[in-house]
Parts: sequence; structure tokens; C-alpha cells
Amino acid sequence: MGLPDLFLAVVLLSLLSHGPYLATAWYDDDFFKSCPLRRCSKQGPEIRLPFRISTELPSCGAPGMQLSCSGEDTILNHPVLGSCKVTAIYYRYRIMNVIPLMESSSHCPLQRFISTNLSTDVYKPQSMQGASLLGCSSDFVPKTKFGIADTASCFSTSNNVSQFLYLLPPDTYISVIPLDCEIVSKGIPIPYTYNDNGLEYSNSIFREKADRVMNNGETAFLWYSSNITSVCQQCELKGRQCGFNSQSGQAFCQKSGSHVIIIAATSSASTFLLLVLIVATALYHSLKSKYNKEIHLKVELFLKTYGSSKPTRYTFSEVKKIAKRFKDKLGQGGFGSVYQGQLPNGMPVAVKMLENSTGEGEEFINEVATIGRIHHANIVRLLGFCSEGTRRALIYELMPNESLEKYIFSHDSTISQQLLVPNKMIDIALGVARGMEYLHQGCNQRILHFDIKPHNILLDCSFNPKISDFGLAKLCARDQSIVTLTAARGTMGYIAPEIYSRNFGGISYKSDVYSFGMLVLEMVSGRRNSDPCIESQNSVYLPEWTYERVSSGQDIVFAREISDEEKDKVRKLGIVALWCIQWNPKNRPSMTKVVNMLTGRLQNLQIPPKPYISSGNHLTTMIQ
Repeated sequence: MGLPDLFLAVVLLSLLSHGPYLATAWYDDDFFKSCPLRRCSKQGPEIRLPFRISTELPSCGAPGMQLSCSGEDTILNHPVLGSCKVTAIYYRYRIMNVIPLMESSSHCPLQRFISTNLSTDVYKPQSMQGASLLGCSSDFVPKTKFGIADTASCFSTSNNVSQFLYLLPPDTYISVIPLDCEIVSKGIPIPYTYNDNGLEYSNSIFREKADRVMNNGETAFLWYSSNITSVCQQCELKGRQCGFNSQSGQAFCQKSGSHVIIIAATSSASTFLLLVLIVATALYHSLKSKYNKEIHLKVELFLKTYGSSKPTRYTFSEVKKIAKRFKDKLGQGGFGSVYQGQLPNGMPVAVKMLENSTGEGEEFINEVATIGRIHHANIVRLLGFCSEGTRRALIYELMPNESLEKYIFSHDSTISQQLLVPNKMIDIALGVARGMEYLHQGCNQRILHFDIKPHNILLDCSFNPKISDFGLAKLCARDQSIVTLTAARGTMGYIAPEIYSRNFGGISYKSDVYSFGMLVLEMVSGRRNSDPCIESQNSVYLPEWTYERVSSGQDIVFAREISDEEKDKVRKLGIVALWCIQWNPKNRPSMTKVVNMLTGRLQNLQIPPKPYISSGNHLTTMIQ
């Protein structure tokens, strides 16, 4: 081993033993300096991760968990309740007590809590220790004190028998409830108080909290944020604050004591660690520069082979002008950000920056190689690109109506109903099918997309669908029936079974057909094939639910009334989708056959066999 190799080995060993601790110390110190603990007043709740004050950096808190100060009040802008005064935050238990400010003009806030769905992506009503609303035909006077509270007289129910209404504690015995009473509602959030030992509870405390619910509208929420909640709760249980490392995208617990003091405890250790850090930084930049240079040469070699034909190649300075210095951000994707821009001729465009790209430039090469020279009405056009050192960009025609996902899974029914009527669903499915048919059969080389999903189907100004995002695509000969992948690619829920296991068959263009089938099922049902809002995924399996309804002649129900002709079109879509998601690739139709099925008559379509391996679980009814 030469001297340089020996020195490198020593540096790497030193990094392994000291580097992680040093890096963690710096991340801790940096976060807690940039995002210190705050309060809106001396008596106000502490504001720390996952919450942040609106004036702080976005990295100081989780998305959707921004608070603000109004005088001495801490304010939460809840998506449903609007502006709320935060009265307490219990980080260890993920509980927040709030009072909706708009309820000050309401004489019966309890009525709204029961009749309105207050759940959001981040906040859910705290119903685990919730109260129950009891309705009785006569006045209920318990023989012993159970902490039962009378409700406000304004409250009314659809049951005329319930003339007297009460809030019951969660531990009320059924035996004390008279026979002429019934439970009207359960799980009404009560803003309890928590200490280090857990919930503070007594009958008197319950009555006090219940009065605050009825008189002031005070309520309690649980919060959740992925990559942060579980880690931060563990930190709080250990008596430590939680921080967030924006580089790794992970939360961490603050270590005990001051890292700066610990690191500086001995001058010799500090000097050694500093030397290691300097050498390691220089080595890292050297290797990174060499690696980036190799990637750049690889991309340039491809572009030289690709030729000088359209799309146009731009410099990075030209891209900045086209994207208007990246001021108008349209969205964030797996490989980077997308910005709205305008070509010199005035044509509106979408500029996709590949700042988060990994590997050796494959996603850039795939995009340019696959859609750079092809033109089809149902495939998004690549108008230009940039490759300048490590900075790479792709310029597409702008799709003003965004992606199909926005309309399928929108919480606003007016948005989804505006587009997803049966006639339009047929048009969209047919457009996507024709685009995929062109990729599979219409090019000199067959193009396998491997990421067909609603998010990658863009809609132009006339809501015509166009397939986009070819970062995972693979080229093969038109007569090549089976392809080889070194690793699974695609998005969970749309990946064909054979990509996971070769026991189901070989990987081919039929894998794209499976993804198309799942897309159509979601479009017809308005549900994700893997719904994160459902606790037990086995209980509602979208293909199984669709097959049961189609095979038994039932309608695939909509939230509104539709004509018999429209029901036939929806049924046609369901049958075609079920053929496309057959687990055996040989049983799936080609996209040419799919186009014929969608344009043909419903009477000519046969019900396919079950496209899945039955789970054997009881099939529950999907909520319409």
C-alpha cells in the first residue's frame, strides 16, 4: 500500500470513528440556533418543532403546522375552523387545545363540532378520551356524581324524543343511564389537561372542560407529520427537544449538554478532528468533481450521438431567462422542481430542473432520448433542454390544467365532477391508451414507460391527456418481448406483479398495461388503489371491490345520479381496467386491443377472470 493510499485509509477510519458524532453536533447546534424555542407571551404555550412561528424559516417546522402571534395570543389557522387561539400544546402526547375565534359569535359551538368533519391531513379531533352526547326524554338526575354535564339549550337533534341532552365522561357506566336515553354522538373532543404523569382527570375537571366546550367552543386535536411525529414524540418522552435535519430530511433528538463544550474539552482532540474534517472535505470535493466530470462527459457523449435536431439546446443563462429566474414554481417532483416560463417567441412552457437527480444522468438521458424526437397528440412535447456541467433542465409545453391526479382525488367535489363525467373519462382513458399504443408500437424502438399513474398524465387547455415524465423509461427493440431490469422501478400501487417477482412472468410492455388498468380503476372509483386514510388496507381492495360489482351486474356507484348510457360507459371502463390488471401478463391485452375495447360496444366485452389472488377476507362496502 502506497503512502497516499495509507493516508486515505487513516482519514476514512478517523471519519468512521469521529465523523458521525461531529456532524451530528453541528446539525444540532445549527438547528437550535436557527430555530430557538419561542412563545407569544410569558403564559403562552412553547412553540417548537414540529410547530414554527410564521416569521421563521420553513425548515423550523413541519408543513401545515405554522403558528402566529396576535398580541399575546398564539394563533393556529385551521383549514376547517379558521383562526383558533391555542390554549395548550402537549408535545409528549401530540395534543393541542384550541378555541375557534369565529365561535365567539356562535351560541352553540357543540352543534358544529358534531355536524362538521374537522379532520385534515395534519390535525384530527382527539376522540380517544372524548365525551358522549346522551339524549333523554326526561330530565336525568344521577343518584351519584358522575361528572355529567348539561348541554347548552341551543343544541338540537333530529330525534324529537331527545328533549334533554347531556355530556358523559368516557368512563361512565352504562348501568347509570336510564332506559329512555340513547347515545346521540360519541368521541366529542374534550380539552383535557396533561402533566408529566399523563392525563389529569376527575369528575370536577370533566365538568369544567365540558363547560368550556359548550360555552367557548374549546376543543382538542391530535397532530401528525410523516418523518417527524414519531421521532419527536420519542424525544419528548426522553425529556429532550426535537430537531430537524433538512439535509437528511429526518428528525433527531437533541443530545444532552453542549456539543461545542464537549468537542472543545481537549485541544488535541479538537485539533485532530479539525484536521480530519479539512482533509475529508477536500477529498470529498475532489471525488465529487471527478464524478461530476465523468457524468458530464457521459451526457455530452449521448448528446453528440443524439445530434443537433430539435429539441433546442439552451445555455443555463438562457434557461434562467426562460424560467424568469425561477420565481413561479409550479410544483415539486421526484427529480427536482418545475417552474413556469416563456420561450422568446412567447410560448408558455414548464421548466423542469433536475437538481435532485441521482445516479449517472439516466433520468435526463431517458427523457431526451425517448420523447425528444417523437410527436404525438397524447404525449407531452419536449421543446428544449440544458446540460451545462452538473446543471440540467428540461423544457416542456405547459399543461395549464395540471395533472389528472388533481381531479381524481380532489376533496372538492365540484372540481372532480367538472371533469370526471363518464364521457370525459372515456376520452381521457382513450387518449392515454393511444399515447401508450404509440410508445409500444409506433416508434422505431419500443418505449416502456414504467411509471404510468395519474400524476404523470397532464391535461392541456382542452383537458386532453398527455403522458409525461419518462425518467424511468426503457428502450428496447420492437420485436423484443421480454426486458431485463436490474431493480424494480415505478410507483407503489401501479407496479405490475412480475416486476416484484418473476414467478408471475417476464417484464414487458404488458407491465405498462397493468399500470394503465390501475389508473382507470382509480379514475372510475375516485379512490386510490392504496388509500392511506383506510386503517386496514385488506378490508378495501379496489380491484376486488370493482370486480365484485362488475361481475354481479351492479353499478360502479357515483356520488350523483347518472343516466343508463353513462352507466354503460362506466361499466365498460371497469371491464377494460380489470382485463388490464390480470396478474398473468399473457392475459392482459395490448394497448391496441385496449383502444379497440374502449371504442367498441359494451355488449362485445366479456367479463374477465378474477385479476387478483383473493385475500380471503370479508369484502366490506366502500364508502361512496
